[in-house]
Amino acid sequence: MSLKRTVTLPLLILYGLGNILGAGIYVLIGEVAGVAGLLTPLSFLFTSMLLITTAFTYSELSSRYPVSAGEAVYLFKAFANPKLSLIIGLMIISTGVLSAATITVGFTGYLQIFVDISKGLAISVLLLTLGLLAIWGIKQSVTVAASLTLIEIIGLLIIIWVGRDHLTNFSVTSYVNAFAQPNLSIWSGVLAGSFLAFYAFIGFEDMVNVAEEVVEPEKNMPRAIMISLAFASAIYILVSIVSIGAVTPQTLSQSGAPLALLYQHMTGFNPVVISIIAMLAIVNGALIQIIMGARVLYGMSQQGWLASIFSQVNRRTHTPIYATLMIVIIIYILALWLPLIALAKLTSLFILVIFSLMHLSLLKIKSQGAAMSHNVRSYHFSVPFIGFITNIAFIIAYFII
Repeated sequence: MSLKRTVTLPLLILYGLGNILGAGIYVLIGEVAGVAGLLTPLSFLFTSMLLITTAFTYSELSSRYPVSAGEAVYLFKAFANPKLSLIIGLMIISTGVLSAATITVGFTGYLQIFVDISKGLAISVLLLTLGLLAIWGIKQSVTVAASLTLIEIIGLLIIIWVGRDHLTNFSVTSYVNAFAQPNLSIWSGVLAGSFLAFYAFIGFEDMVNVAEEVVEPEKNMPRAIMISLAFASAIYILVSIVSIGAVTPQTLSQSGAPLALLYQHMTGFNPVVISIIAMLAIVNGALIQIIMGARVLYGMSQQGWLASIFSQVNRRTHTPIYATLMIVIIIYILALWLPLIALAKLTSLFILVIFSLMHLSLLKIKSQGAAMSHNVRSYHFSVPFIGFITNIAFIIAYFII
């Protein structure tokens, strides 16, 4: 029993956006503001620029090899080392479950606006519901994810709209001057904020892991990756400008529900609507990570790198049930064990390592002159080279700051 190609380009774009937009901006905007201060928009801009070459690399790799467990397979195609591919596949799963755990912890901050509920109970109910939805079917779960994505986009647009005066008052000159100042404390704050903001952009790479369920993946995967990342970058920068203009960075960093606080401060109204949208966005991000993690387990099992039970597909739902259950259990344990910032930082570090390896894989594949169909989107050799250098520099900066 194989997976079914039912995910169209619009659904794939919304799937990617749902993963990118979810926890990042709704949960971590306050944490980024806490370290980057008034230069928070610079942190988001810097991170989006860093990711351009990575998006190109993933676009080409997913176009060449549209399969589940994408990154692990790409690494195998480049270096033909099953053990290395298994390690990177397990690392990818780790980033997925760490990310979902981060999202799940962030969910409790918004939920507690409405009800006095324990963290453990909230996490249990959320993950049980999402696990059942992911098992139900890929088309159903991705359709739900797409619907929730539209809702969370509306929430972010509401924040931008009510704070539009702060956009018109935004001073580009002050940011240009910040670039020109050789002030170590300023740049360390911006870089530290960029590392946290990096987590907010994670998600576009997960799209490659549902490639076996995408219609015309050679064409649609690259398009969806670039469109999703470009849209998310624009939204993030606008929201960060509004946030810093409306509320002090310190106030924003102390809130467990930063966008709800922002909405209430700018409008004077109870932030019920924004809080509900934020919870839906967070739920959406967790659902997408569960789907992704299960597909990576499935894909590695298909390659013979993991136990065959994880590649078993249910005849009724056409989903890998055992792989999905394993992912949900791991997320549950991590969500109860690690705090929000630790989860986000660890996820970002793992992803940077994976990105660096993907750039190396594409460089190796290109140097081998591997055959490819005419539908493959191919970029210049310099793209993965620049991407590798910038990712390594970012990793080094993380340990220095």
